[in-house]
Amino acid sequence: MEFEAATQSMAQLKAALKKARRRPHGNVHRGKLYLAPEAVATAGSETNICISPFSILDCTGNIHLGPWCMIGARSRIYTHDHIHQGRRPLLSQQEKLGVIWQDKYIGRDVWIHENVIVLYQVTEIPDGAVIGAGAVLTKNPGPYEIWAGVPARKIADRHDLSQQQVREIVSRPPFTLKEHLQEKWEKTDFIIF
Repeated sequence: MEFEAATQSMAQLKAALKKARRRPHGNVHRGKLYLAPEAVATAGSETNICISPFSILDCTGNIHLGPWCMIGARSRIYTHDHIHQGRRPLLSQQEKLGVIWQDKYIGRDVWIHENVIVLYQVTEIPDGAVIGAGAVLTKNPGPYEIWAGVPARKIADRHDLSQQQVREIVSRPPFTLKEHLQEKWEKTDFIIF
């Protein structure tokens, strides 16, 4: 069985970054996106990362991305925040004081699922971290930790599996509509797209 490449070509990566990278407060600070050199050093692939063009990478501060990272669609990574203290109108404070910003380090083999929000407070997502779909990350996770929820919290650790465990996972039969619907499957005139 052959699978499609999960990583992006350099042209695909550049096109995705053109859409995803933003500098909403470039008047305060214009950050850059730094890719680790290892992200383009895998034999047989132009890159070893995948960034959705539908994500948002706020480069008010700098962002470092390590090799083998995946950033899902509609995920947002913020490097800035607004000053929320006091009773003065927030927009007035922004006009007077600007925003606060800091850089963000994303390590190797990090998976940020779809619709994740990584807030300003997070400074590092270390090697091997997985952030579950729809999570709102407000704290730095640990290496190889799996975080999920709103606000996100640690729910598990990534562990190596034996070859037998991998075979068991891959050989599990998937849930199928045909099996689930049984007789209805054959007797119903579904509208199929």
